[in-house]
Amino acid sequence: MPSHVDVAAFLTTASTLRRLGAYEITDDPERVDVDVVHAFLSGESYWRRGVTRERVARSVRMSLPLSVHLATATPTMVGFARVVTDTATHAWLDDLFVLREHRRRGIAGALVEAALAHPAVADASLQLLLTADAQALYARHGFQPFPDPGALMARHPHAARIA
Repeated sequence: MPSHVDVAAFLTTASTLRRLGAYEITDDPERVDVDVVHAFLSGESYWRRGVTRERVARSVRMSLPLSVHLATATPTMVGFARVVTDTATHAWLDDLFVLREHRRRGIAGALVEAALAHPAVADASLQLLLTADAQALYARHGFQPFPDPGALMARHPHAARIA
């Protein structure tokens, strides 16, 4: 049975997972530009609008982050996703985005594939996500509506405050 340290090491392999033309997808947490993630999530996303930078930084630190970089002399982060997982039974794909000027190039699909193929995710027996607008993208990767929506429950202890 892996210890807490073993799980942390498993989630931070820091490798390039995939290349897509001039883009590369990595799970190296050191390469995540938290300012880019915060700017997108707090200002452009419908699901984390108004989230604080501190909360974004903590969510990145406490999950498996994947980032997409345009491979130039000064690599620029153009996409992001993170997975919350125990590596065995559950994996939750969350906060996936590609900056507007880099969309329609297959990056989001490649990011989903990289996340699902990651060793910390691939063996999880239940892989979940929430989306209000990207069902077609996720359906292409095997996701489908939850069979019994009434069985899925949520609790929002901080519903009055965003972030």
